[in-house]
Amino acid sequence: MGRERLRRTRLAVLAGAGTLALTACATGIDDARPVAGPGDAGKPSGTASLTPRSPAPGSASPAPRSSGPASPTPHSSESASPAPDGGPSPTPSASIGPSEGTLRVLTFQGHVEYGGVSSEVNWVTAFERDSGCRIATLDRVRTSEEMEAKLDAGAYDVISPSPDLAGALIAEGRAAPVDTALVKGYDDIPARLRELPALRSGDRVYGVPYLWGVNQVVHGGGRYGGPRALYTAGPAAIRDTPLSIADAALVLKETEPALGIDDPFQLTPEQLGAAEKLLAERDGADRVYWRDSIELIRAIAGGSVRLAQAWPYHADLFERAKRPVRTFGGALMTGWADSWMLTAEPASPNCAYRWLNWVTSPEVQSSAAAWTGLAPANPEGCTGRARAVCDLYRLKDETWSRRVFFAARPSRDCGGLEGECTDYTDWVSRWRKLVG
Repeated sequence: MGRERLRRTRLAVLAGAGTLALTACATGIDDARPVAGPGDAGKPSGTASLTPRSPAPGSASPAPRSSGPASPTPHSSESASPAPDGGPSPTPSASIGPSEGTLRVLTFQGHVEYGGVSSEVNWVTAFERDSGCRIATLDRVRTSEEMEAKLDAGAYDVISPSPDLAGALIAEGRAAPVDTALVKGYDDIPARLRELPALRSGDRVYGVPYLWGVNQVVHGGGRYGGPRALYTAGPAAIRDTPLSIADAALVLKETEPALGIDDPFQLTPEQLGAAEKLLAERDGADRVYWRDSIELIRAIAGGSVRLAQAWPYHADLFERAKRPVRTFGGALMTGWADSWMLTAEPASPNCAYRWLNWVTSPEVQSSAAAWTGLAPANPEGCTGRARAVCDLYRLKDETWSRRVFFAARPSRDCGGLEGECTDYTDWVSRWRKLVG
């Protein structure tokens, strides 16, 4: 029996009142629901199928694919009107122009809700009502690989990729630069998120930050000494993504300074080899590589792991279930920011910019953060149920945020800096060799 089968068998038999209680509690923070982080399947329940908002047979088709530039059409004859029910106001059409009628959206599960899971969680209907843009296609996926396959096979106007895919879209010319002057909430987003290398190329902006999160090492107590114990003490749960190599590199940055690691997402061949070696040190049948939050929750609650790579959402979940876990205070962390990008040739650029305005508004940011358990890019969204999420991510604590290294796609040119680094394909091959 292979190690992967052993892992799945072990997870399947985890039982007990603690596990069941935590699984039931996993509907999220204040009834929020955890969803995918960068390129993984984090949604704990529901199906993997696409939402039924794609047009039914015989319904109107999306607007034809444009061969022109991705810039919106200027239009000055319409006036903007405030959205009803306290929703965000449409951007003045003098800047963006009239609606083309439809919009095609590609994103992760849970990042856009239309009321299909809960009638109280719906920030699509109001957008359609106030913008004049109907969501003709809303395709939602669980991994970056699924997202790239969808993008290759279909046509979309806006996409919400993780940093690893965002870097590829920019480098390959599959994303269009964003005119940030047309995005009303852009300046409300902190400069550190706006200027992330994963979202820019030179002076051009390609991604508008949407939600962000961090990875932490959690444990149930004991003398572990620091995050290195995740790889040396075991048994442990580690996120199943090549970008988890960066977390091992971050440990080496602090414990083995002679390696000269600066950015854990831009590693030389020697540094990548050292991170791989650390990851493999205690690899075996008691190592869980998790892609779904439920896998992680069951592994910790059932006692099959003692340490885990997790999110603030998970730590809060165990705290509320009276099964608190601990983190290593003061430790460096990796993080990620999911963003919204324009495809290279959107058929509906005006509707695309209206969407960027919508999803960066405080109202939608609050809804998305409360639903996903991820931090809003716009701090003005820290209201209502989202306030608890913002507290988890310590949005007012600059010292805490400075400990976060945000993900970018590994590249040969070391992210545009001097040196010779490994690229993402190197990371993928090393990861597959490790996980099997």
